[in-house]
Amino acid sequence: MKEPKVKRIAGILYPDESYLSWSVDMLAKIWGIPELMSNPVPFDKTSYYDDISPNLTRIFLCFPGLVNAGDLADWKHEAINLEAMSRQPVRAVNIDPGYIDGARLVLASTKDHAHRIYLRDGIFAEVTMRYRFKKWAAFDYTFPDFASGAYDEFLLAARKLWLKEVKE
Repeated sequence: MKEPKVKRIAGILYPDESYLSWSVDMLAKIWGIPELMSNPVPFDKTSYYDDISPNLTRIFLCFPGLVNAGDLADWKHEAINLEAMSRQPVRAVNIDPGYIDGARLVLASTKDHAHRIYLRDGIFAEVTMRYRFKKWAAFDYTFPDFASGAYDEFLLAARKLWLKEVKE
């Protein structure tokens, strides 16, 4: 069986515009210049990342081309390395790589949980959202900011890019 081809995306949690710019520049060097960027959304549904900053914003990027879904663990390790480069003294950004195809949004994590599948090298995969009945739908475990619909416009646009490229 051929490995599934997917659209690589990344969510970035950042405290200010300088770290957003730095993150986008660093990711562009390894994955290409983003072809799609979401609107910024205040990250205010949880205090989980207060160690980075009490005031965070999330933005999503979609990268050019179709890539192998099986490389998700590698992408997470690349993101972890970039996060480590942002330390002052703790990391200044959180980068969550993942992918979109016609049916799902999958994100990588270093944290285990009942709904996550171990990939390799300390990395887990989570189907965070599914595309069903022509819209993005959450699961009971989906993070509140995703379940709120705040990222649906971006996810729809990235899915359209995937559909276009799969047909080519």
